Amino acid sequence: MIKAKKHFGQNFLCDKSVVDKIIQAIPKDTKNIVEIGPGLGDLTQELLKIPQAHIRAYEIDKDLIPILNKKFQNEIEGGNFELIHQNASDAFDQGSLSDKEYFLVANLPYYIATNLILKALEDQNCLGLIVMVQKEVAQKFCANEKESNFSALGVLCALICQRQMLFDIQPQSFNPPPKVTSAVMKLIKTTHYQQKCENIEAFKEFLRACFQNPRKQLLSNFKNKKEKILKAFEALDISSTSRAHEISVDSYLKIYDYLKDDYERRKQNSRTKQN
Repeated sequence: MIKAKKHFGQNFLCDKSVVDKIIQAIPKDTKNIVEIGPGLGDLTQELLKIPQAHIRAYEIDKDLIPILNKKFQNEIEGGNFELIHQNASDAFDQGSLSDKEYFLVANLPYYIATNLILKALEDQNCLGLIVMVQKEVAQKFCANEKESNFSALGVLCALICQRQMLFDIQPQSFNPPPKVTSAVMKLIKTTHYQQKCENIEAFKEFLRACFQNPRKQLLSNFKNKKEKILKAFEALDISSTSRAHEISVDSYLKIYDYLKDDYERRKQNSRTKQN
């Protein structure tokens, strides 16, 4: 019997009702689906029942590969299931999880979930995702301005996605049960970062600065750029005492316009040093 490996963050989903809810939430007419970490294949099995769908799954655990190959031998031979033994994070770094537009469906390991979601958001071939993650992570991605858990993740996600918290999952739905409550969220892309921001890496650095002390006034995070921030606040009719979570996504883009030369220059200098 295969046991979940802690170093891979494995918690195998074993609740059929949860799987059914996920399948029902996948947009109609979805043809290309990518799954990260199929585990023992419970979700994969149901994904393969979607009419005319092609499933590509990335599995990092070499011990699970022969099990999945055997379980889905017919689907692999039939060409509608592709199993890849690779770390999905490495695949993202090489470009995209697919050479076609795809929808991501996955039970993501907690320790790397945030990183994988951010990479999926940047992948232009990814149309959207339905993922199981730690509930606190889902709340951060789906939070709105003025909510206490609104963060840089919420800003980045809201820039390009329609966001929805679907439902919670209790620990007993997994084997082994995690120590926290999980949640499924649905993110549907409406645009790409390139259409919103010319240099997303510089913008992300700006957001990190904005939220480094979320309980303090935003202005206190930019002591050496105070004049530019105040100028932006005045132009946008934002109170100088505003905190990071109180400012809208659109306002962040506009504030960044006042500072982007500084951040893009810093990014350029960093790349020059690396080369």
